[in-house]
Amino acid sequence: MKRFIFLLTAIVLFGISVSAQILEPVKWSFSTQKISADEYKLIFKATIDNRWHLYSQDIPQAPPATTFSFTKDSSYVRIGKVKEVGHVIQEFDKNFNMELKYYADSVSFVQKVRLKTQGAVVHGSLNFMSCDDTQCLPPKDVDFSFELGKITPVVSNAIVSKGATFSGKDKINIGGRKKGLWGFFVLAFLGGLLGILTPCVFPMIPMTVSFFMKEGEEKAKGKMQALLYGFSIIAIYTLIGSVLAVIAGPNIANWLSTNWLPNILFFLIFMVFAFSFFGMFEITLPHWAVNKSDQEADKGGFLGPVFMALTLVLVSFSCTGPIVGTILVESAGGQILKPIIGMFGFSLAFALPFTLFAFFPSWLSNLPNSGGWLNSVKVVLGFLELALGLKFLSIADQTYHWHILDREVYLALWIVIFFLLGLYLLGKIKFAHDSDVPHVTVPRLLLAILTFSFVVYMVPGMFGAPLKALAGYLPPQTTLDFDMNKIVRENLQVYGGGAKANEPKEICETPKYHNFLDLPHGLKGYFDYDQAVACSRKQNKPIFIDFTGHGCVNCREMEANVWSDPRVLKRLRNDYVILALYVDDKYKLPKDEWVRSSYNGKMMKTLGKKDADFQITKFGVNAQPFYVLMDNKGNVLVQPKAYDLNVDHFIKFLDDGVKNYKNEKSLFNINHK
Repeated sequence: MKRFIFLLTAIVLFGISVSAQILEPVKWSFSTQKISADEYKLIFKATIDNRWHLYSQDIPQAPPATTFSFTKDSSYVRIGKVKEVGHVIQEFDKNFNMELKYYADSVSFVQKVRLKTQGAVVHGSLNFMSCDDTQCLPPKDVDFSFELGKITPVVSNAIVSKGATFSGKDKINIGGRKKGLWGFFVLAFLGGLLGILTPCVFPMIPMTVSFFMKEGEEKAKGKMQALLYGFSIIAIYTLIGSVLAVIAGPNIANWLSTNWLPNILFFLIFMVFAFSFFGMFEITLPHWAVNKSDQEADKGGFLGPVFMALTLVLVSFSCTGPIVGTILVESAGGQILKPIIGMFGFSLAFALPFTLFAFFPSWLSNLPNSGGWLNSVKVVLGFLELALGLKFLSIADQTYHWHILDREVYLALWIVIFFLLGLYLLGKIKFAHDSDVPHVTVPRLLLAILTFSFVVYMVPGMFGAPLKALAGYLPPQTTLDFDMNKIVRENLQVYGGGAKANEPKEICETPKYHNFLDLPHGLKGYFDYDQAVACSRKQNKPIFIDFTGHGCVNCREMEANVWSDPRVLKRLRNDYVILALYVDDKYKLPKDEWVRSSYNGKMMKTLGKKDADFQITKFGVNAQPFYVLMDNKGNVLVQPKAYDLNVDHFIKFLDDGVKNYKNEKSLFNINHK
């Protein structure tokens, strides 16, 4: 154990020392200067810290010179070489025992370019090395990108016209990211509070507090140990989140969220925990791990609280495991902050009562006695595990088109699960470890009322009610077999004479992939870019691109709360050719439709990978939902839009797209008269 503590201390001290040695003496900034209609200066400015210097391009090979590499592109040509603008110093360099040229304070490097088209994006990287009088830092690469003129994004594999208005400099607001992190922290915090009420944790509060307030010991020392105990709980859980943040990088995000294997695994784990909570069996960690930690805690001192915290984490695993697992699963999206914030929020709430009761032991007399009510909490969690576990099975089902868990099946299971939960709260169902319920308490009655009300709310969903409050957590409405809204729409079209002569048609030909992909609310559109472009040209309408996914909760919320508005539906149906691109669909494309990504060089062999690569390479975004309005030449008409439940904002977005499309067409016609 001493060896383990020494190793842990060494790792921490090493991390601190490394952090203290992180140096960045050279900061780069990039700008452009227009010389004429088609010529620009690319300016690379280096700001250099005091006592440090940056080497010139014109030096021998001993220290790496500052070099610039430009990605080849036919849209521009370079005029001459990169020039240096600044006060160059040429003197003997002690680091390399030779005379070298370098710059101090600041220097600018300038490259002239001439455009061969209306716009161009100049990509590349620079490599540099910086030194002071006693040390040198390793050579470092810095990527750069300049957008010049009027940028035209290349869409799909087609050749896109000049004059597009979309530029990577435009800031795309991926809605709700900061808000989402705060919301996730609050949910994780509530999860920590819920974990305290489990039978594995609640009885430990008096036992733990007594450890810090042993008879004959100083109260000040006990309170100091209590603080250390609370901080240790937070540190242990946050460390778990930090490890996940390193392991679950961007490449694993899509695999975790859409692949059948992790989703089926998560579903089975939730089912196992649910059955355990119902009393079928107990899930425990190996006794040796718990006993070893407990023995170290008994040694006391300031290491005692640390091992007490570790013991609490281990002992409480069988009850907090599902809550912690849910937080980690929700956070495993390739983000660094989210798992750390989630585990910090959970552990903060989890550690709070132990620390407070250790500070104020008199509060213990006000706690209710642990008993049958704790097992009731555990059983209620079991019902929730059953319901939430279905979500993972549903994602795999939608992504692979198994049609095992369509909307009505999913709703039927939820209705039964929550109906049984209501009966349990009323004492009509009893599990193995439950105490007798001689009478129903007011809290149980209120919970039962809420549960049965939720059941009543879900029942109309079996017949096509949108259930907006659950949008994103249920399979899409297009998987519902008996949809009253759909039946009414189809009957109106058949018996009402169909579309009127002056009404525009929504589609021009049968969409590819229509046998397994659908649009919500009876809308008609395409799932293939080329088909949408062809129809746009034929109907003279702009294209509405919906980057979406089967497992995208926010996409379903947008469809249920924004798209469903009659004003939005009217605009989508009449003014646009709709193109839905599912970034997580697993349909295997024929070999002649494979696309090699210009982003990572890999071959995109499924429909989802092809659509996801299109979004990343052309718009630099990989989040959904993401909406783009464009014409059939690839010109983006307005700033793309992300998750935003404000209907008025979305209507303005659509109206601006139509307005810009018409203005663009009229100007084009005038110029060619």
